[in-house]
Amino acid sequence: MINGGPAGAALPRAPTVTPMTEPPRPPGAGDPGNYPPEPSSYPSAEPPTAPLSGASGPGGYPPAGGYPPPTGDQPPSGGYPPAGGYPPPGGYPPGGYPAGGYPTGGGPGGGYATNEDKTWALVAHFGGAAGMIISGGVLGWIGPLVALLARGNQSPTARAHAVAALNFQLIWSVVGLVGWVLSCILIGFLGVGAAIILGAVFGIIAGVKANEGQLYRYPLSANIIK
Repeated sequence: MINGGPAGAALPRAPTVTPMTEPPRPPGAGDPGNYPPEPSSYPSAEPPTAPLSGASGPGGYPPAGGYPPPTGDQPPSGGYPPAGGYPPPGGYPPGGYPAGGYPTGGGPGGGYATNEDKTWALVAHFGGAAGMIISGGVLGWIGPLVALLARGNQSPTARAHAVAALNFQLIWSVVGLVGWVLSCILIGFLGVGAAIILGAVFGIIAGVKANEGQLYRYPLSANIIK
């Protein structure tokens, strides 16, 4: 008997403690070493892989070899052209383009090597015409002779023009001189007039042709001086 209780009385049962249960956790939560990977805010250290030739790169950039030619143009078998582009129609000229580019004009032209050659050729023809008019048909040979002596030894072109004019004007200067000798009769004036007209007209025509770069062949002339 305990504490004076009646004999044979049963002792009270101690209360049962129920353990608490945790709510279910998401996968990997609470497990050390199994945390979900954090998103990386830094770009990868590896360089991006270059796209294949002809395929557009990331972000709209062209491929390494450039875009293909417009529709309808087929690239050559060796791939796309270099930075210089395609050659002009017909291909490049033999030996390539000249270092200084194509000529832009400004030269004498017409077969003259220099402007001085052209100047003396014009002096020979126009000078002969002027001489026939001023002298009355007897001194048309002075202009061509001056041109021949001044430039004939340096330039074959200037010499050819001067010789052609000199041969023609010499012949008609002789005709004019004979006409003046025979001026006492009417036929003499006809010779003088013919010498002046023919020497002036054909000298001007030859000068115009020489300005265009052509050697004029005088009619009614002879090869006295070569």
